[in-house]
Amino acid sequence: MIEKPELDHIGIAVDSIDSGLAIYRSLGIEVQSVEEVADQKVRVAFLPVGDTRIELLEPTDDTSPIARHLERRGAGLHHICLRVADVRAAMAQLSEEGYRLLSEEPVQGAHDCLVCFVHPKSAGGVLIELSESIASYES
Repeated sequence: MIEKPELDHIGIAVDSIDSGLAIYRSLGIEVQSVEEVADQKVRVAFLPVGDTRIELLEPTDDTSPIARHLERRGAGLHHICLRVADVRAAMAQLSEEGYRLLSEEPVQGAHDCLVCFVHPKSAGGVLIELSESIASYES
């Protein structure tokens, strides 16, 4: 049995981080960090909100998963991310229980995290990211 996960962040797909920030800045929320995840062809900005964060996701290439999401659904909610102590153990348990994962192995995500996604068709229509911190991601 895996440890109970915690909400790490909520991912929002945006055409551009700069334009996506407007509403959050109006609410007094500022960017904590911005980085590019080259493997995923995405630039991300993290905005701290209480004990969690909002992640704005901007595609850096027309072939990125975020670019495809924006084409199909437009800007808006993309995923929720749950922080787990051991992403491989969580993946094994979910696979055993019949949940569909988007990869067989975790991949490198933002902030030196290992991540894996659970397909929305097996998760009630919600794309769920599982994330294991492999380094401190405080900036």
